[in-house]
Amino acid sequence: MPLPPDTELGQILLARARHAIAHELGAERTPPDGDPRLGERGATFVTLKRGGDLRGCIGSVRAQRSLGEDVVLNAVGAATRDPRFPPMSRDELDKVDIEVSLLSSPEFVEFSDESELIGKLRPGVDGVLLFSGCRSATFLPQVWEQLPEPHMFLAALKQKAGLAPDRPAPNLMAATYTVRKWKER
Repeated sequence: MPLPPDTELGQILLARARHAIAHELGAERTPPDGDPRLGERGATFVTLKRGGDLRGCIGSVRAQRSLGEDVVLNAVGAATRDPRFPPMSRDELDKVDIEVSLLSSPEFVEFSDESELIGKLRPGVDGVLLFSGCRSATFLPQVWEQLPEPHMFLAALKQKAGLAPDRPAPNLMAATYTVRKWKER
């Protein structure tokens, strides 16, 4: 079940992400006020879009550090270290929209084959982590918007992990999670 939205927390995380990117790019921004929830462990993904197109996305799937630190590091990473894009320029700062996703703890899914796994996925609800040997990949629940058919979703996720999308993967494991997400504008 998706986590309930918390508008106030979302605004704090979005402001913190924007401030972190601005600071990294040398633009002056007023830092957002502190909030005790930022000290709790949390896992976030920060997605940047420019004109509706993906401009960067970096995140954490497990809560290993404070929520405040996690969103800052992932915002800076999405702006400067996503290998699919060149680092963001200072001129782009006001042209990107930020989305922050706060992940629930992943839960492993038991399945005997990929057909059974596909039957257990909840399109539009589940983020999915796949593991096979040293290979792994994740898709946020938002990816269902582009890949609403579960077979296509799983095939694309396998391909992202470096696995053959059209063949069963050896020792495949999966976990699912939900997100609370907030977008600017």
